[in-house]
Amino acid sequence: MDKHALFYKLVSFTTSVHRVTHELTKNAKSDSISQIQYNILECVAVNQPITPSEINDCQNMSMPNTSRELRKLSEKKLIEKINDSQDRRKQYIRLSNDGETMMNEAFATIESNFLKRIQNASKEDLDDIERAINILQTKLFYE
Repeated sequence: MDKHALFYKLVSFTTSVHRVTHELTKNAKSDSISQIQYNILECVAVNQPITPSEINDCQNMSMPNTSRELRKLSEKKLIEKINDSQDRRKQYIRLSNDGETMMNEAFATIESNFLKRIQNASKEDLDDIERAINILQTKLFYE
């Protein structure tokens, strides 16, 4: 396949991913937090423990904005900061018990939306979807 054409398929695909992500996450976020705070909590939930700079990279935010949002999440008791035992300058972020509860509720909503979306998929379709996700994860979305 022509790499230029492949690139435009990727652009179309990522646009679809953003649209479907929005549909799947609709009504999953608690009204007590902003969208950016939800995005940070989601990043922490999937990657914990995680450093503030890793959150900064994940969310494509400036470090002062990341620090401000982490402070707000800490004040809401949704995250905990842990100092590194070897390097006292380094901190890690993880979800607190309240943060875990909030994200479990959000993920349950997202899973319900996902299951509705794939309710008519055959076993072969589900196998194809899983295989496609695995290929994309290892060949394109690796770190």
